[in-house]
Amino acid sequence: MVERKILKNKVFLYLTEFFAGMSVMAIELGAQRLLAPYFSSSQIVWTIVIGTIMIAMALGNIYGGRKADKDPNPDKLYARLLIVGAWIALIPWLGKYVIAVISALFIFVVDSGFLIIAATISCLVLFIFPLFLLGTTSPCLVKYCTQSLDESGKTVGTLNAFNTIGSILGTFLPTFVTIPTIGTNMTFLIFAFTITALACIYFITSMKFEWKMILAVVALILGGIFGYSSHFAFWENSLVYEGESTYNYLQIYEDDNKVSLSTNVLFGVQSVYFKNKGLHTGYYYDYDLAAWQMTNGKKKEKVEVLVLGMGSGTYAAQLNNYYDNVNVTGVEIDSKITELAREYFKLDTNKIKVHTYDGRAFLNTVKDKYDIIMVDAYQDITIPYQMSSIEFFTLVRNHLTDDGVMVVNLNMRSDEKDNINYYLCDTISRVFKYNYTVEVAQTTNRELFAFNNPDLLDNLNENIKAETDSSLKYFIENYVIKNLKEYEAGNLLFTDDKAPVELLGIEVIDTLIQDETEFYKQIFRQQGLKGLLEYLS
Repeated sequence: MVERKILKNKVFLYLTEFFAGMSVMAIELGAQRLLAPYFSSSQIVWTIVIGTIMIAMALGNIYGGRKADKDPNPDKLYARLLIVGAWIALIPWLGKYVIAVISALFIFVVDSGFLIIAATISCLVLFIFPLFLLGTTSPCLVKYCTQSLDESGKTVGTLNAFNTIGSILGTFLPTFVTIPTIGTNMTFLIFAFTITALACIYFITSMKFEWKMILAVVALILGGIFGYSSHFAFWENSLVYEGESTYNYLQIYEDDNKVSLSTNVLFGVQSVYFKNKGLHTGYYYDYDLAAWQMTNGKKKEKVEVLVLGMGSGTYAAQLNNYYDNVNVTGVEIDSKITELAREYFKLDTNKIKVHTYDGRAFLNTVKDKYDIIMVDAYQDITIPYQMSSIEFFTLVRNHLTDDGVMVVNLNMRSDEKDNINYYLCDTISRVFKYNYTVEVAQTTNRELFAFNNPDLLDNLNENIKAETDSSLKYFIENYVIKNLKEYEAGNLLFTDDKAPVELLGIEVIDTLIQDETEFYKQIFRQQGLKGLLEYLS
């Protein structure tokens, strides 16, 4: 083995293991956040990321062990770490383009499983190589640290301890410090810098020049310049805000009519603020206003409303626009969304109390009863299983008044047999006796009104006849009442023990994507790539 002065003290080797373990976990968390704006932050994406990293690390361990036995030269290990630093540093700049190209390619060549395939290929292309190189670290360090078989157990144990401690910090720092405060891109750059600096210290103290040091430094500079200021949705020009929180990637768009919040790049709008404050938003919030008539709101001094999944407060704003006697309580797990709601969506948190909490956990902490409970926590395939089960809906029922109504926004509407919305509706039907659905025109949303008081539908019809606001009256009569359908329950059921919401959700997403892209696929099949590009231009 090549003798280097810096390696005579095992502390540097232990520190190498420490920072390698830290970087692996930081890269894993960063990978999930990098993919989330394009493919959601579901358990499926987590599985892809973890699986890819475990494959890369296992292959790296095997390769590193063999190299350590055949050619125990520490120069080569630290040269590999320089390559890791350079590669990771370029991800904030180039990663989004790689994901966009892979997504554009596979959306035209696969008929099912687009999200899984595109996310997996993106993860493999971006992360398997640097994680493979990092995987060579531990077996090499064991070789360099072990002086005698009598101390091999102690040496391996100490290295594993440093790796584990580094991994712990690499888990908590990105989640609670770097990603929420400075973002995913800068998180990648920080850990790329850490790995690069460690390798550079090795070569500088060894009085040895390694050209890969220049490569790593240049990559850090390019990643810093182009990665820090770039958007995940690099093709968008109308963003007024882009940032990250502990839970979400967040972007806000604004035009002359509305302000929109989205947590994904490829699909979905989570909340909307309409500047004209009119009824016809074109979204499901208009339909859900009917819940006030159902619960005899006109006859009550106060109508207590709970919104689980408050977002930017669109439903609360619509209620306050049309009814004078509503008291809205919102629950939103992401405090950053609430901050943005105050700044961009005119949410008055002095008037509307917003709790930073998980929706189900909140219900477990309060004893209050509500006239309306709006469940709006489902977005794309990121559907919280704990808010989809029969146990959850039972908890909701127990927090409703006798004439209370639960309103659920079901997105990803599809008529395919036994899809996720049928599971949700069947589950709800086990808890509520009366269940009615209405399709939201020109969207993929379906609204479900669930209650146990048989008078609520009569209340709706009687109260809307007496409604003095002609616009509201016309809309609810012609868009809600005329299209309400009683749901015929089946036997599909979500429980706390078994609720495969993401696998079912991804099936619907696949169908929606295929429907949306079929026109462009036809052009591609008939005229090829050139014809498609000419059409898009």
